[in-house]
Amino acid sequence: MTDLLRAPAELKYAEELDWLESIDDNPKPFSWRLSPKMVRLFVLGSERADGLDREIAPKWFGDRSFVERSIVTLASDRGLLLIGDPGTGKSWLAELLSAAISRNSTLVVQGTAGTTEDHIKYSWNVSMVIAKGQSRESMIPSPIMTAMETGAIGRFEELTRSTSDVQDALISILSEKYISVPELGSDQDSDNIVFAKPGFSVIATANSRDRGVNDLSSALKRRFNFVRIPVVTNKKSEAEIVRFRTEELLRRHRIELDVPPTLLDVLLRSFADLRASSAAAGSDDEKLESALSTAEQIGVLEDAVLHSNFFGERALTARTLASSLVGSLARRAPEDLAILNKYLHGVVEPRSKEEGGSWPEFLEGGRDAIATLS
Repeated sequence: MTDLLRAPAELKYAEELDWLESIDDNPKPFSWRLSPKMVRLFVLGSERADGLDREIAPKWFGDRSFVERSIVTLASDRGLLLIGDPGTGKSWLAELLSAAISRNSTLVVQGTAGTTEDHIKYSWNVSMVIAKGQSRESMIPSPIMTAMETGAIGRFEELTRSTSDVQDALISILSEKYISVPELGSDQDSDNIVFAKPGFSVIATANSRDRGVNDLSSALKRRFNFVRIPVVTNKKSEAEIVRFRTEELLRRHRIELDVPPTLLDVLLRSFADLRASSAAAGSDDEKLESALSTAEQIGVLEDAVLHSNFFGERALTARTLASSLVGSLARRAPEDLAILNKYLHGVVEPRSKEEGGSWPEFLEGGRDAIATLS
């Protein structure tokens, strides 16, 4: 799929999914394409004890229990709500689960202040309605309705950013498992109800930092099983995630550029230091606006890699990494710049004297970047 900017998981891993389906003799709920065991294996990767003829690489890095509980929830009649801080991999996990279960992860509604009931139910093709009247042919089903009709997984991103009216409409769908279309009449023989087929479920995501934007009602909460995805704090796990995403980036851009382990360590330790500083801060003004998530860490490395490839010496340097870190994290001026400058002087400067290595160049690159932005 080289002609796509970003292929969905079911296309990106189509050959792997086909192979897993061909060897899967475990019981499958509803119309699932893979059994729960194979869904877990697809997401978390294979182990030697699985006894497979080929290795399945892990695609999501986190606690196995989160994935297992998510799969069990989807095998029930309840919705799944993945909640956590920004950049914890909620959307990626939802995409992988949908791809493995339904082979379609694109039935997505994006929650915003402008999301309406039409986005989760249906709308109309105005020209067809004018020409032929309201009918099933002139109706435009939402991604959620399409998931209901096909027995697939529908996804709702950023649920807490949608209004209470939209959330209330979702309660009915999750409870009754059908959508009424009153415009098509009320006769029993008319096609005015869309029923959900077995296998339909909803995976929603919510940002824990959005608490208070549009809080979920108690009624909607009861329709979901909550799985809280924590921020990755284990250095080894975070290194695996960053390395995995970086390798994907290099393949997608067809870039042959080495990311030295020493520079990856500098990035990981820098984010760990900044997180500790934010946790100890007494006020929001003393914290970076950035969530300092793993996703933002990947973004810093991506920026540095692309800059090195197009404008550097086709080799990643500590100076470029520091410049990308400052440029990505300094969102408020002068507050964030002051926090980063304090970090460079209080932590990086002593470390560069004690440990040497890439730290002196990283310090110099960070200082230059802050001076440029100040």
